[in-house]
Amino acid sequence: MTTVLLVRHGLTAQTGAILAGWTPGIHLDERGRRQAAALGERLRPMLLAAVVSSPLERCVETATALLDGRGLDLALDERLGEVRYGDWTGREVRQVAKDPLWKVIQAHASEATFPNGEALRETQARAVAAVRDWNDRLGRDATYLACSHADVLKAIVADALGLHLDRFQRIAIEPASLTVIRYGRPRPLVLRLNDVGGEAADLLPRRRRGSRGRALRPA
Repeated sequence: MTTVLLVRHGLTAQTGAILAGWTPGIHLDERGRRQAAALGERLRPMLLAAVVSSPLERCVETATALLDGRGLDLALDERLGEVRYGDWTGREVRQVAKDPLWKVIQAHASEATFPNGEALRETQARAVAAVRDWNDRLGRDATYLACSHADVLKAIVADALGLHLDRFQRIAIEPASLTVIRYGRPRPLVLRLNDVGGEAADLLPRRRRGSRGRALRPA
């Protein structure tokens, strides 16, 4: 079984107020840098096969903090990038919330397409494909980390839970939160969701008989 640690980027000055989308130059603020550093400490016991990130700066900066001392190179995957909000990019959330499309996004996300942007069903398809591809690339029993954005991660979680995309707004993904999915047969298992402060040690594999007391960790 392949385990993916899904991490949302840390806080920026625009988080929650602006639909930054693919706007370049959006960086973690001081709070976000502290969040990333703290999460890195929590995840230090985990032996990771890879760290993959959205190419946007706020995710790259978060993922880089999580790489500290691991000796891994950061891999970028555009399929984990933010929703392409089109004409809504850079607008305040309180403004777009007045648009009739907002109600569609909240209740019928599978029918929502951003003006001159992307359909949310397309976002989900590319993000899930990215995770599945990395699962295959890294192989069985690997544990890796993928850093992305709230709506993208919610779409991945909805798929793992077998929820229709129209239900994805029922899932919360906070800045610098940890969500863990283990992919195996016959179904994915969501081991942790939107964790912002728990320990990570219980995610290590259980000891096997004959291991002489030494915990076996994923490659």
